[in-house]
Amino acid sequence: MKIASVIVDVPTKQTDKTFDYLIPEQWESIVAPGMRVIVPFGPRHIQGFVTEIKTHSEFKQLREIIEPMDLEPVLNQELLELGDWLTDTTLCFRIFAYQVMLPAALKAKYEKKVKLAIGAKASDLPDPLSDLFEQGEMLDWEESIKKGLVGLLHREAVKGNLEVIYLVKERVRKKHIKIIAPAVSAAQLTEELTLLPANAEKQKQVLKYFIEQNQETEYKRLTSEINLSPSAIKSLTAKGLLAETEKEVYRDPFDDRTFQKTEPLPLTENQENAITPILNAVEKGEHEVFLLYGVTGSGKTEIYLQSIQKVIEKGQEAIVLVPEISLTPQMVNRFKGRFGDLVAVMHSGLSAGEKYDEWRKIQRKEVKVVVGARSAIFAPFENIGIIIIDEEHETSYKQEDMPRYHARDVAIKRAQTYNCPVVLGSATPSLESFARAQKKVYHLLTLPSRMNNQALPSVEIVDMREELRSGNRSMFSKKLLELLKDRLEKNQQSVLFLNKRGHSSFVMCRDCGYVVNCPNCDISLTYHRAGVRMKCHYCGYEAPVPTVCPECSSEYIRYFGTGTQKVEDELGKILPEARVIRMDVDTTGRKGAHEKLLTDFKDGKADILLGTQMIAKGLDFPNITLVGVLSADTMLHLPDFRSSEKTFQLLTQVSGRAGRHKLPGEVIIQTYTPEHYSIELAGTQDYNLFYHREMMVRKMHHYPPFYYLALITVSHEQLMTVVSETEKIVQFVSSQVSKDAVVLGPTVSPIARINNRYRYQCLIKYKREPNLYKTLKRILDQYQTTAKNGPQVSVDVNPFILM
Repeated sequence: MKIASVIVDVPTKQTDKTFDYLIPEQWESIVAPGMRVIVPFGPRHIQGFVTEIKTHSEFKQLREIIEPMDLEPVLNQELLELGDWLTDTTLCFRIFAYQVMLPAALKAKYEKKVKLAIGAKASDLPDPLSDLFEQGEMLDWEESIKKGLVGLLHREAVKGNLEVIYLVKERVRKKHIKIIAPAVSAAQLTEELTLLPANAEKQKQVLKYFIEQNQETEYKRLTSEINLSPSAIKSLTAKGLLAETEKEVYRDPFDDRTFQKTEPLPLTENQENAITPILNAVEKGEHEVFLLYGVTGSGKTEIYLQSIQKVIEKGQEAIVLVPEISLTPQMVNRFKGRFGDLVAVMHSGLSAGEKYDEWRKIQRKEVKVVVGARSAIFAPFENIGIIIIDEEHETSYKQEDMPRYHARDVAIKRAQTYNCPVVLGSATPSLESFARAQKKVYHLLTLPSRMNNQALPSVEIVDMREELRSGNRSMFSKKLLELLKDRLEKNQQSVLFLNKRGHSSFVMCRDCGYVVNCPNCDISLTYHRAGVRMKCHYCGYEAPVPTVCPECSSEYIRYFGTGTQKVEDELGKILPEARVIRMDVDTTGRKGAHEKLLTDFKDGKADILLGTQMIAKGLDFPNITLVGVLSADTMLHLPDFRSSEKTFQLLTQVSGRAGRHKLPGEVIIQTYTPEHYSIELAGTQDYNLFYHREMMVRKMHHYPPFYYLALITVSHEQLMTVVSETEKIVQFVSSQVSKDAVVLGPTVSPIARINNRYRYQCLIKYKREPNLYKTLKRILDQYQTTAKNGPQVSVDVNPFILM
């Protein structure tokens, strides 16, 4: 008797443990840890993950597993253990930890089929399978259960003759193409050709083609490229001379692109010094965390590529994380150019089907390198030789909903399992990482100068208050406008960067100062020119823009703030001859739009690239010689202790886009607070001085990296309930932690109300609190069991956003 321990897909405190199920005899040889199964749970059937197989259970009268959903485990042993670690460190449910590791296609509703594996023949299968697969390409899973064939199917799957595929309803279908192949020998086709009547010209054409080629060909190619008649192909198929089949192909997001093969570049002395310890760790199979700190344009990517080359030569695999969509087009070019088809790419710009196909390539060991955004850290490799995180300071590596993990922590955890190095690369490392490198927890590697010893661009900071005083009301300073005109004359390109975070266009009355707020959330509505509407970015509320002020009936109601559209309009007025490409959420919403705009800019179809933070990183175009930052301070004034760090990082990254090749670069930073150290030091690109200044501030106010943080947020429809519940939580936490910890609260959250729920929070700053995780878990468990309309409590250990 075999018993499976299963984590069921019901995320609640009561079900956050394994449940035992009997494995029916016919599935005994099939069910394995890491597989998804369908189990009875109460009155319904739900999905679950098998975590272990055992021979006895403490419970009597076990129910049986209904059926397995996979022929092979979707999570290997290491990922199952990683799921347990995620559950403990992020205080989430285990089902969330397992689901976050799988592509979206495996989380939806599905219908299941079994098909012949690529290269297998139906005649190789035992009876009755050979007959079934002769007739149809695919066998329905439900049918195979009714016919009692699952054991046979499993044995053939292990041999590699069959595979299970999921036809996912709503989400994803496998991509199939129609194939036409000769059904008889070339000699028989030649014989048939002589028997055809003289007027069957089109059929003769088709037969001649297959006599010459004598191999299967894609139907689309026959009809479009070679121009053979569809009706003739149909007639010959009906006669049994040609056979029509369907073949599964991977969706290739880069189908229409050819990647030029690149060779490793000779390394500079600095690069040699930086790569040697990494290659040593790869060679010896040692776990070590390297912080690769190199100025923008210093050649970090070449170090990544050559380290991966070494890993592949050892027969191992590599994971490379890049922040969000901004880096993928150019990054993909670099990796595909070097490693060709050994690379799988996973990022948010792909469809669910494309992501699923890329994931399957990894699972089937068809690739050696995965390049992707945050979730690619869970790639199902089983022999990892290196993990690289580029731009490691990026906040997008932290997931803001359950499980609230940071990709860097997961990378280090996986690398410890595989005894391999982790490389964290950045021109502006996060303070936590740099502090760890100073303490020798991480191994610091530096690239102090740019490739080909190009000078860093010259940076000038313009005080916009002075511009206003001298009568310039435009959003462009005199200096920036002069330089833009100069670049147009020289036929060089410019980048204009607008930091939109925390700086939205709102609607305000100039007479009485009334600002239009969202009725459900305590936040101003954002003005969108498209459709002339105001929208709330938290709950989705929308309203038309009022023509008169609701408070004082004045007609002077206008929108304030600078959006990219507004900048584009102004550019059109003052530089009508300039060709502008605008990149923001509105213009890059459609699939592939992001890449197309960047390609157009690279090909010189525009003079100015105007955009939000998606253009700040990773761009490397030879003709960019001017970068203008329109408003450097919008981020500085957010209620966030990391705001000056983020400002410094962003300004340094943006400045790094200029003068990366032969032409020297210039940067203009426009600001209303030129005296702030993060803006001043971004001007001189002095990370070390910034690090020391910022560390003093952090130490004084008890913030990371000197203290750890945990944030508890409580929300409810009734304000008094929120206040009293948060008070109880604060008292409980205070009683459980040592006197060295600082417990702040209850305080109102920076956004006090979202979706008609009031929000209060408690912030805990601590150094060593062995008891804290247990305490937080108890709080979560307590509020999980309360009634549906009770307060909601969320805990973020190591929060990145305190909003």
